[in-house]
Amino acid sequence: MPENASQTELDERIALLRRNIAELMEQATGASGAAVEEALADRLSEQQDMLNELLKQRDAKG
Repeated sequence: MPENASQTELDERIALLRRNIAELMEQATGASGAAVEEALADRLSEQQDMLNELLKQRDAKG
């Protein structure tokens, strides 16, 4: 996301990532098999990293 994203754009992206994380957590509770669990864990980590970056950008604007 561009560094000059508006506050609204950041908030919308943050909300989307939070929903994605919640959905991945739900999937992880029903997952079985090491490969599936590892893929979900990787995806969760990626989404969390993206969320942290957006939160940092939003805080810098605030």
